Amino acid sequence: MSLDDLKTARFFNTCENVLFHEFFSDSLYPWDLLGKIGEFIKAIGPSLSSYEYEKIGDDIWISKDATISEFATIQGPAIIEAGVQLRPGSFIRGNAYVGPSTVVGTATEIKNSLLLGHVEVPHYNYIGDSILAYGAHMGAGSITSNLRADKRQVIVRYKDESIATGLRKFGAIVGESVEVGCNAVLNPGVMIGERSIVYPLSSVRVSVPSHHIYKQTGEIVRILDLDE
Repeated sequence: MSLDDLKTARFFNTCENVLFHEFFSDSLYPWDLLGKIGEFIKAIGPSLSSYEYEKIGDDIWISKDATISEFATIQGPAIIEAGVQLRPGSFIRGNAYVGPSTVVGTATEIKNSLLLGHVEVPHYNYIGDSILAYGAHMGAGSITSNLRADKRQVIVRYKDESIATGLRKFGAIVGESVEVGCNAVLNPGVMIGERSIVYPLSSVRVSVPSHHIYKQTGEIVRILDLDE
């Protein structure tokens, strides 16, 4: 993976999704989307079918097929899609798109983020200023850290290359079918390529290529195919 592989058009397969095509295609890198999530939700929300969605409060649209605990908290702008489970104690903190069949569990907070679909953040997770692609799973207690200790702009790093994002708050970009182990921390600006694995208790500070394992020691190794 090079810095070119981090570009939106190459990092996500979801650019072909009708809902996201125009939104994603306007960005060079995925983090360019983070400042536009709220306006994206406000733009598409009014076009959603009133037969399929309920509008609740200011700029909150919830699918009638979603399961929302009475003890969940939702702040707008937000879209909650069909098949979503918002379990007791979950907190949607605004500027949040929660895609189809996603699970947001107890004590999990979502803020200014896109969860594109079939995402699982089921136990004590924090997802802030981040994008989680289809099928991504965060183990219990794993989080995205979205602010550097020195409060400076977030830098995306891969091997010996780096790129300044211009963002003070930026969590992580997590590819399709990524598995993040329990109590792992994805530090600001980390990107995890599709079908990669982050071991439990890891503190990830550099981007991880697709089909690789990030170990707690910081070692990154390729996932071998069964026939290799």
